[in-house]
Amino acid sequence: MSTGRREQGTGEHKPDGTKTTDIEIGQQEKIELPTISAAAEEAIAADLEHIKSHVSQIIETESPTFREVGDEIYDRLPNHWKVIITCILSLCGFLAPMSSTMVLPALPNVADTFNCSGSIVNLSNALYLIGMGLSPMFWGPIGQVYGRRWVCVTCGWLFTAFSVGTALSPDLTSFFVFRMFTAFQGTAFLIVGASCLGDIYRPTERGTAYSWFLGGALIGPAFGPLLAGVIITYRSWRDIFWLQSSLAGSASVLLILLLPETIHSKRSVELKGLNKRDYAYKLWQWTNPFRVIRLYRYLNLLSAGIASSALVWNMYSLLTPIRYVLNPRFHLTSPMQAGLFYIAPGCGYLAGTLFGGRWADYTVKKYIRKHGKRIPEDRLRACLPFMGIVMPACMLVYGWSVEKKVGGVPLPVIMMFIQGVAQLFCFPSINTYCVDVMQQRSGEVVAGNYVIRYLFAASGTAVVLPATDKIGVGWFSTISAGFLVVATLLLYATSLWGRSWADRVDEKKVARKASEESFSHSSRQNPTHHSGRNNKQIAKVTAQELKVDV
Repeated sequence: MSTGRREQGTGEHKPDGTKTTDIEIGQQEKIELPTISAAAEEAIAADLEHIKSHVSQIIETESPTFREVGDEIYDRLPNHWKVIITCILSLCGFLAPMSSTMVLPALPNVADTFNCSGSIVNLSNALYLIGMGLSPMFWGPIGQVYGRRWVCVTCGWLFTAFSVGTALSPDLTSFFVFRMFTAFQGTAFLIVGASCLGDIYRPTERGTAYSWFLGGALIGPAFGPLLAGVIITYRSWRDIFWLQSSLAGSASVLLILLLPETIHSKRSVELKGLNKRDYAYKLWQWTNPFRVIRLYRYLNLLSAGIASSALVWNMYSLLTPIRYVLNPRFHLTSPMQAGLFYIAPGCGYLAGTLFGGRWADYTVKKYIRKHGKRIPEDRLRACLPFMGIVMPACMLVYGWSVEKKVGGVPLPVIMMFIQGVAQLFCFPSINTYCVDVMQQRSGEVVAGNYVIRYLFAASGTAVVLPATDKIGVGWFSTISAGFLVVATLLLYATSLWGRSWADRVDEKKVARKASEESFSHSSRQNPTHHSGRNNKQIAKVTAQELKVDV
């Protein structure tokens, strides 16, 4: 009878260099583990030294700067070159979001040209945002395989070409089609640009870099309508897209000249030497768009996606109806006057750029000192007060002040400015978290975040005008504020339990793989053991045998 007492294992070396290890359990049970050669032991030990856990190891140095194992890879480029790359990517990130709102002041003008209503033309903006939401499923994985530079340069020139097509649109159908194709290319700058910054900046520096990068992406939607308002006051709405084409062409030239390849390792090197069939199979595995969607098995990534969606919903539902809501409220008559209201959130985004990223990095370093290690989820704490208190309060005051006609012009302008600042205290934390939490799949994680956020943005753009007509701007703003509060609660839960959620998914994946390997091994040994059962039954039986929850 075994006593259940575990005794220390013993081992002996064989002449061929292998080693057997015996473990005695109690007094009568003895298990001989598989043999492992001495060379294999050394190889395993070497591999284990390079495996990083989700909580990175901190190196103590004399410098107050926190350094982590493997940080040397971020020293490949000098700091001034990193700044140049950040500025170029910020310009590229400015283009696609700018185009999403640049057309808003021109909706009545475009509607007159194509003999339709402003609501119909506004659907083109919703389709534009759907295009922005779908494209990350393709460009994110492709960037992981072939590199960041190739994707950025290709999409830059395609964005330019489709912008020209939009400017020359002869009818409403072609206008819609060219807008969607423009959006499909433009989001690549946001996805791959974020991954580029993750490639060149340390985790404790990324918040500041992302703040400047996102400053371009958020200033675009705010200042785009102002530029458009000036243009259509004196020129045709088509000149808006000629301006967009020239900006995109200039950015594409800068990408060719100044953007190096930043990815640490391209997966395409693994495709060399494969035959056509294996090449196509591997490539599909790596670039399958549904890889991005499957990441939402991780509740922490889903929560970050919902939080980003709440922010973007709030932004587009605030910016989209300005001409339709504020012009009648303040008796404004020209598109340029309505465009002036976009200055407030734009200045807020610009001010937030100076401080939001630094605040996120400060929060990370504070919790490193507290915990003695870096935990990616700690970064999310930086945005909680701004997303859960400041922005909902501003949205309520803005909506009901316009609805009840109190506070005059200054009150909604101040609220829009504060919201702009608060958003730049939120986005850097969430975006950087998406890169930190899965560094090796950062392109796909960021892509997944943009998929869900722009689908919500498209929904907000599509419903905001009909909803404000039906229930009023006050109640619609209340709904947006409630969405922000719910998203904040999800982020707070993620900051507490996000790591355990992710670990649970990883454990199930490992267990499922072990189950499949065990079944494959048993099938080879006893091919008739599972005869007459379908694959689902076999999987269940194997899982039960291994006590694995599949």
